[in-house]
Amino acid sequence: MRRRYSRASLTVLRNRRFRLLFFATFGSGLGNWLALIALQVDIYDRTHSGWWVGALLVANILPAAFLGLLLGPLIDQLSRKRLMVGADLARLVVFVILPFAHSATLVVALAVVAGIGNGIFRPAVLAGLPNLVSDAQLAPANALLQMVEWATTAIGPLAGGALVAARGPDLAYWVNAGTFAFSAALVAGIPGRLLQSERPIGRGHWRDLREGFVVVRRSRQLMCVLVAWSIVMVANGIVNVAEIFLARESYRSGDFGFGLLWAGSGVGLVAGGLVTAQLMQRGLGTTYVRLLAVFALGIAGAAIAPNVWLGALAMVVSGFGNGGAIVVNITMVQRGAPDQVRGRAFTLLMSVTNLVLGLAFVGAGPLVNSVGARWSYALAAVTIGVGAFTAWQFVRRVEPDPQPVPNAA
Repeated sequence: MRRRYSRASLTVLRNRRFRLLFFATFGSGLGNWLALIALQVDIYDRTHSGWWVGALLVANILPAAFLGLLLGPLIDQLSRKRLMVGADLARLVVFVILPFAHSATLVVALAVVAGIGNGIFRPAVLAGLPNLVSDAQLAPANALLQMVEWATTAIGPLAGGALVAARGPDLAYWVNAGTFAFSAALVAGIPGRLLQSERPIGRGHWRDLREGFVVVRRSRQLMCVLVAWSIVMVANGIVNVAEIFLARESYRSGDFGFGLLWAGSGVGLVAGGLVTAQLMQRGLGTTYVRLLAVFALGIAGAAIAPNVWLGALAMVVSGFGNGGAIVVNITMVQRGAPDQVRGRAFTLLMSVTNLVLGLAFVGAGPLVNSVGARWSYALAAVTIGVGAFTAWQFVRRVEPDPQPVPNAA
């Protein structure tokens, strides 16, 4: 099994167009995680408030939620290549402007624009990938893209923490701009026709949008992603807001410790991605539930860790479970939605889960201010456990193949 998976991975890497997407994902992901560290440190230094940190995180993800809910059909109807390049260029402009921002309000406003780019780039990549590679190469290609993205989750925060600690957020912002220019240049080299098998004929925006809703509602595996992952997003929102407080106040480890916690998560994400493609072949549902349980245990470990080093180790464990569960999520959507509605399925699911995440950010600010970072992490661990139980209720009878496109009339 491992030998077949390794051969498939090597084969897909010989695909020149996939390599361009692979390295573009690296550039875009590196920029995202550098940005997350720099923006949070910038806002924390300006305000020292959980409310403002939560507002920043909401601003970064909420545009993606509303874009997906309202504009999901565009991922299927417009050129996915042009959408990806445009998203990179928009984020490049944001990070060129940020060094000149002199208020927390302007920083948050620019984060909104970056959030729009994030909300376009990722669903376009995931929807286009099954057309860029063969069906036999899809699972290894998914794992490789996720692993390179998660590698940036380890590299980006650690580098971002070091850059910010040494020179402040501005240098990190300039580096971010360069990563998005790199990504846009690579995506420009991929023929647009290789990211879409066909562009469906629009039958009206709202009817097209409704079709995506119907596909999700009628698929047990897509509903599993929608419901269970939404619950997990509540926990992620708490963890993301609390993390800088855990590093600086509970562990007393400063900006470098904050980056170290994120880097620990990234190492775990990569490790989870390395093995999940094989684990899924033993049972998609049981693998999903077990990975969510590992995620919960890692977050609980970070809540009780006495110092940042053991906290970072706990975050490696949580990242392993989180990363593996994400691979299963993506596979469920790609298998459960045909290409002509896949973009809408991805944007709908991402929108709903991002909307839940945004609401969690809003609630997490006062929660962290009230009970502190450690108790916030403990509550997050319990919430992920609830998500694992909910997933188990769905995945006992998951259909393995894409379902036909229903008539949304």
